[in-house]
Amino acid sequence: MSEALPICYLARHGETDWSLNGRHTGLTDLPLTERGERNARRLGERLVGIPFAKVFTSPLQRAVRTCELAGFAATAEVDRDLVEWDYGKYEGLRTAEIQAKCPGWELFRDGCPGGESPEQVAARADRVVNRLRAIKGNVLVFSSGHFLRMLAARWLGLEPATGRLFMLNTASLSALGYEHKLSQPVIRLWDDTNHVRD
Repeated sequence: MSEALPICYLARHGETDWSLNGRHTGLTDLPLTERGERNARRLGERLVGIPFAKVFTSPLQRAVRTCELAGFAATAEVDRDLVEWDYGKYEGLRTAEIQAKCPGWELFRDGCPGGESPEQVAARADRVVNRLRAIKGNVLVFSSGHFLRMLAARWLGLEPATGRLFMLNTASLSALGYEHKLSQPVIRLWDDTNHVRD
């Protein structure tokens, strides 16, 4: 019997006031809402029994707190590459507000003035992918929505713009893995929120 292929689990942070209101939250370091904290604990319940060789978290408090409430603070390592997209001048704005100023704007195609381009975020995601693939065993990653969407695209070898295709809810769980061998990356699970209840 061949050895089981490793799985990389992706946990999006719990709800914040800005995620609830659709505001682009890049480097603004917001806390979780009460519901965000509750759902982070439920995310931890969902992960019970899965062995992890490594756990990584973004340095932003919404990811760190989600990691803590899910029960992984003692083993988690902070990875600065996991920080959310730097939205620059679009920080705190809703998509409709941005498109009113810049009709047709799309984050994964156009990036953000004064912030990061899709290629810059993809380069960070590529570094993360390379580190994750070097680990023998399952890995758990806590980060933010747009970065995790880019990570999924780059895991599959897709262009940065395709990250727009992978929607994610707060406190969701996703899993990246392989089909038959390490040269065949796949998405095993995406945007699972069955553990989240209001």
